[in-house]
Amino acid sequence: MTTHLSALGRTVHYPDQYQPDILQAIPRVEGRRHIGLDESPTFHGSDIWNAYELSWLNARGKPVVALAEFDFPCDTPCLIESKTFKLYLNSFNQTRFADADTVLGHLRQDLSARAGGPVEVRLLLQDTLTQTRIAEPDGLCLDLLDIDIHDYHPAPTLLQCLPEAPHLEERMYSRLLRSNCPVTGQPDWGHVEIHYRGHQIDHASLLRYIVSFRLHTGFHELCVEQIYGDIMAHCHPDELFVYARYTRRGGLDINPWRASHARVAPPNLRSARQ
Repeated sequence: MTTHLSALGRTVHYPDQYQPDILQAIPRVEGRRHIGLDESPTFHGSDIWNAYELSWLNARGKPVVALAEFDFPCDTPCLIESKTFKLYLNSFNQTRFADADTVLGHLRQDLSARAGGPVEVRLLLQDTLTQTRIAEPDGLCLDLLDIDIHDYHPAPTLLQCLPEAPHLEERMYSRLLRSNCPVTGQPDWGHVEIHYRGHQIDHASLLRYIVSFRLHTGFHELCVEQIYGDIMAHCHPDELFVYARYTRRGGLDINPWRASHARVAPPNLRSARQ
């Protein structure tokens, strides 16, 4: 499934009856090969999706609304194409289901089949919506640096370390992450969190590098993998964690994270911009 065959960027029919076959998959290996990653990368992580526009009919025809959280492990063979994901969720709108567990079962089965591996799904019904909250990232905000910037396409050579500085552990973030959809050209806005242990990374060089994605076209997941790979290749940290949270489009947001070591998934806490 290549991007030019995708429903993304084309006028399509919006189904309102359950239609799992509308989901389309994109092999991860295609994008990874394009950015110079091995077909089977050694990093850990997943792609956390949040759906804000999920609804169906109960057995008596009364609408039910919910939020949904999806967790796609980064070692699943395929990504789910975002527009068909939205169309798939819309197909629940006028379909009657016996209960929320039935809906949950369909979501897990259909998405796991398309991704090629187990996908975790969680539904938040109206009585659990109070569990959601907004939180901003921890650590040093790089955006306060007063620097000149000239590169707006990924430039990994911008990255610099301070080898004379002692090893340390830092948590940093920037809200200046922006990339563009590789099919429609629409901007994708987000923030990126970077936690590492090793030689100190020059803060100004890191911010310039993050901003260099501003005119880049790439899927969210691959942008995070490229950032992870570039920092690893140019700064050689002992440990690295990269987590981006993108603003939603079409009722969906995508939040990939990649780490050098196995770890518990980061909290799925949306920022104010999401």
